[in-house]
Amino acid sequence: MIIAEVTFTPIGKGESVGDYVIEALRTFRKLGIKFTPNSMGTVIEADSIDKIFEAVKEAEDSIIKMGVKRLDTIIKIDHRIDKENSSEIKLKRISEFTYK
Repeated sequence: MIIAEVTFTPIGKGESVGDYVIEALRTFRKLGIKFTPNSMGTVIEADSIDKIFEAVKEAEDSIIKMGVKRLDTIIKIDHRIDKENSSEIKLKRISEFTYK
């Protein structure tokens, strides 16, 4: 499993980006991409790097269709091939230190 964190920032559309994030999440759901939004971006998971890039491209396209003329997209990818990888595994590892 490949994990990526993606952040979309529409330029020139005000301070709030919630509607644009929701549109990206709709796109991920439509594509069957597992996602976990957080306060600074969205973690997505897929079984190939091509699916990650396809999901990001589709989400970008859906945001641009909302009238965005400039979109800043940041992607951070964790492509681990030596053992099973998922957000759930990573969070379980640190669970005793979170939210206390």
